[in-house]
Amino acid sequence: MSAFKKNIGVYTDPDHNLYIADATPHHEDITDPNKLKHGEVVVQIRSTGICGSDVHFWHAGCIGPMIVTDKHILGHESAGEILSVHPSVTHLKPGDKVAVEPNIPCHACQPCLTGRYNGCESVLFLSTPPVAGLLRRYITHPAVWCHKLPENMSFEDGALLEPLSVALAAVERSSLKLGDGTLICGAGPIGLVTLLCAKAAGAEPILITDIDQGRLNFAKSLVADKPGTLKTFLVPRGKSPEELATLINAELGQEPDVALECTGVESSISTTIFAVRFGGTVFVVGVGKNEMQFPFMRLSTREVDLKFQYRYCNTWPRAIRLVSSGVLADIRKLVTHRLGLEEAMEAFKIASDPKSGAIKVQIINKD
Repeated sequence: MSAFKKNIGVYTDPDHNLYIADATPHHEDITDPNKLKHGEVVVQIRSTGICGSDVHFWHAGCIGPMIVTDKHILGHESAGEILSVHPSVTHLKPGDKVAVEPNIPCHACQPCLTGRYNGCESVLFLSTPPVAGLLRRYITHPAVWCHKLPENMSFEDGALLEPLSVALAAVERSSLKLGDGTLICGAGPIGLVTLLCAKAAGAEPILITDIDQGRLNFAKSLVADKPGTLKTFLVPRGKSPEELATLINAELGQEPDVALECTGVESSISTTIFAVRFGGTVFVVGVGKNEMQFPFMRLSTREVDLKFQYRYCNTWPRAIRLVSSGVLADIRKLVTHRLGLEEAMEAFKIASDPKSGAIKVQIINKD
């Protein structure tokens, strides 16, 4: 136990500073199993992906009503190694690789009791203020939310399961079917994972949009060896949503059955509403500003279903099966940069710089 290093974390604060400092749990709390709560384990975090929400909390200090009001540890895309377990935990043991599902629901409210714990009224979601995130050396976490990884999956793979869970939830709730013409807006990490999932689900044809040609090129390379059609669309400046929808549908060759909107940008959401067919579905995955304007009568007169997503539930076991089996093994291609925990500030700069070419930046802890 003397080999344990001091616990540190990656923080932001209301003044938009980004820094490394001491973190909890402290040394004595992680080296003494008797201090663990019933059902808890100690995890040494090994890999953590930087999410757009982490950058947003740093730069903007808030996402909607979730506001950074004090020093705050970031990170919620993590995997690590079990160091110790409470005697009540029997399905995990020291040395096991696990992916950390970053929520602690109450198990008592209506959403929890109906299996949709992403809507838990009292959830503790790690990295959402004021709940500390996972960008630390060590954490304690309920064992039920630590998903054991098979031998053929790495810590890096485990850290990708969180964004994969977002895409799995989107594809399921959008009711995307085999042969559905599909529009994906945004070729950032979530848009690209959604592309992989839509391909695996049998969407055909698919068109993905972005304002960055480099990201569209990456999207093409990501599925270059997959059957079916992928078209890309570089969004031009100065066009109305209705004009963009016309251009997109001409490129796709049809009105899409399903649009998966992964940017959360108002004009992009409006574009999808104009684009989809009568009775089609617009499913908004992205997070945007508090209030937006949509073309209501287009939705109404075309019977377009407009649906939204809040995180995910019951996705981790499926995500593990899909990556481990090779069905979604190409998700590994998304990791473009790897930096150490002590290099976290540089990692965040790369992740937040559109010119860096980064898709997914991971912070690695080898200590």
